Amino acid sequence: MSLELSVVVLAAGMGTRMKSAMPKVMHKVAGKPMVGHVIGTAAHLKAATTMVVVGPDMPDLIKAVAPHPTFEQTDRLGTAHAVLAAKDGLKGLTGNVLVLYADSPLFTAETLARLVAAREENDHAVAVLGFRPEDPTGYGRLVTDAMTGALTAIVEDKECDDAQRRINFCNSGVMCFRAEDMIATLEAIDNANAKGEYYLTDAVEVAQKNGQSCVAVEVDEAETLGVNSRTQLAVAEAILQNRLREAAMADGATLVDPGSVFFSADTKLGRDVIVEPNVVFGPGVTVGDNVVIKAFSHLESCVVGNGADIGPYARLRPGAEIGAGARVGNFVEIKKAVVEDGAKVNHLSYIGDARVGAKANIGAGTITCNYDGFRKQHTDIGAGAFIGSNSSLVAPVEIGDGAIVGAGSTITGKVEADALTLTRAERIEKKGWAAKFREKMRELTGKK
Repeated sequence: MSLELSVVVLAAGMGTRMKSAMPKVMHKVAGKPMVGHVIGTAAHLKAATTMVVVGPDMPDLIKAVAPHPTFEQTDRLGTAHAVLAAKDGLKGLTGNVLVLYADSPLFTAETLARLVAAREENDHAVAVLGFRPEDPTGYGRLVTDAMTGALTAIVEDKECDDAQRRINFCNSGVMCFRAEDMIATLEAIDNANAKGEYYLTDAVEVAQKNGQSCVAVEVDEAETLGVNSRTQLAVAEAILQNRLREAAMADGATLVDPGSVFFSADTKLGRDVIVEPNVVFGPGVTVGDNVVIKAFSHLESCVVGNGADIGPYARLRPGAEIGAGARVGNFVEIKKAVVEDGAKVNHLSYIGDARVGAKANIGAGTITCNYDGFRKQHTDIGAGAFIGSNSSLVAPVEIGDGAIVGAGSTITGKVEADALTLTRAERIEKKGWAAKFREKMRELTGKK
């Protein structure tokens, strides 16, 4: 691929089978909208321009694809009509124009680069991606010349003759055009068919009539999945998750039970990371080297430093920053907080809107009381501080370096460095009270 590349992403479909209030292509696969996957692939190909064709009343979609330009297909009259909605963006382009579908998130950059290179090789007017399903019923067939292998036609399933119906080389929908004559080719397509629509596949016939050549490139069927239902969305999720798992292991992470680990498309794992079963990575997670993430942990929009130990059953929420060698243990929730190098939050704690200083130790059951019903307030815990079990730190509050807070304390003010602070009610003991209470209850209830 040496010529300039532009991309048109078709995203105007309603997706009625999804039975959803939002556009079909906004549904997520691996934590990212399908249209985002397609635009990301275009970016990987270093496309000079990526434009998106949307339908009427899709403000959320337009916002999601910004800053890429959008063009509205007001009337849905077929795929060629959809591409021509971006006519103003196509004018003056040179090189290659790749037409992608926003509901087909599984095509790889490598596959699309092969398609573009094939079009360039002999300066074909059109290049088409094809695949070979076990059952081709319902798919358009790619008819090729037996001698040259050139693509001569795309025939819809219902229009195939007996010989064409036996062809198992099928149209994926993805096409690459020679940019200089693309508009003329599309404008020559008519709607003389049962649906009265302008089909992009007819571009091959137009090119043939103009004496121009076309080519088909084969791709694995798994990449071609178009998502039109919730069931197909789940299939796409499964395929992409397997890709992400394979990539993580190839890059030096150990997944103890790969099938139970779920990634987001942007998850970043360092080398020699160990991920135990049933771990979920939401969007925006970066994990350093030599980290252990134990079973049943959930991470989202957070950063984990080298050598940290997370879980089991830990929850790292957005804004969590875990330092090198830090420990976040079982049933600990961290939100918008920095846990500095070597600090430990081992059991049953909530740390939100806070800083936990280097090598500080947070006892079991400790919570930062960060919300007063109207505002979030900050808790600052100094380096080397020790917070006893079942303590409540009522923000805004500051615990100095090396300070100790006694177990069961409620801290509402500043604790000086190296001080011991504890807040406990006076102990009251009434001898024999419990026995008298039980006797009274037996008399009242008649229970022995």
